[in-house]
Amino acid sequence: MANKVVVTGSTGFIGSRLILRLAGEGRDVHALVRKSSDLTSLKGCLDKITLIYGDVTNAASLDGVFDGVDEVYHIAGLTYMGSRKNDLLKKINIDGTRNVLEACRKAGVRRVVHTSSVTAVGLSNSTIPLDEDSPWDFCNVPLEYARTKHVAEKIVAEEVSKGLDCVIVVPAFVFGAGDINFNAGRIIKDVYNRKMPFYPLGGVCVVDVEIVVESLMAAMQKGRTGERYIIGGDNVSYRDLSRTIMKVTGVHQSSLPLPLWGAHIINFMLNYVGDRKKISKLFNMSMFTVASKFLYVDSSKARRELGMRYEPYEQSIRRTFEFYRDQKMLD
Repeated sequence: MANKVVVTGSTGFIGSRLILRLAGEGRDVHALVRKSSDLTSLKGCLDKITLIYGDVTNAASLDGVFDGVDEVYHIAGLTYMGSRKNDLLKKINIDGTRNVLEACRKAGVRRVVHTSSVTAVGLSNSTIPLDEDSPWDFCNVPLEYARTKHVAEKIVAEEVSKGLDCVIVVPAFVFGAGDINFNAGRIIKDVYNRKMPFYPLGGVCVVDVEIVVESLMAAMQKGRTGERYIIGGDNVSYRDLSRTIMKVTGVHQSSLPLPLWGAHIINFMLNYVGDRKKISKLFNMSMFTVASKFLYVDSSKARRELGMRYEPYEQSIRRTFEFYRDQKMLD
């Protein structure tokens, strides 16, 4: 059993769920937070963990944070699918990763698990799933988030070449209880509130946060140094995803397929007429361009090497919806 465990991104969706699991197992968990961090997501386990203060974007603030640490889960990152936060995406996802991994190597941390993103795997015009060896091809899509996660994986490779023991975990589109900031869960809220009158023609791979957490822990124990493991479940078209959400929530809305060219026209019109509040916040052209293609992935490597389990995605949608409903977060 490891001694000291540090989790970055501890107040985020995946990080907080991981900490709840580790703390529940009696691990010596240290959560890296900023002085300004909202600790709401950790309220169920604050008495079982140790808070340590630092900022991944400030290398000096990490001095001593990883001394005597056995395991580090680097989950800190900014997920933003638009173009207005490009500088911040670089600062957190690229510079932050470099700062954390370099500090871990210098401190002699035994092993690091780095959390990446399915956008670092690639994007496809077909429904054929991509795997860990697929060439990254987001170059033609102006999505800074994808670029920063891709570059972060290159930083991992550099640090591994310098002697750091690091494994990469690549979650797909993550649903689940505890998504208080509405990451993937935004689509559930917007379908429930009838803000999705149309859907893009692409698709995405869906996985539950608890499967991601289990896989992070398995990667720490069984993952091979320098390898990446895609953590996904069902590959689902946005048409089927929206219909499943309607089935789970009991709220139905006429929803039409919208090709990318049509989205450009609607977006142009909304700039001059119409009320954007009546349409999902997910409707921005960066995100819609990606959603018009396929982020379908093959997770067989993780099943084979990490023992990743599978569950039908509808169960995760239902679990997420029930969490929002119980917490009165759907209005």
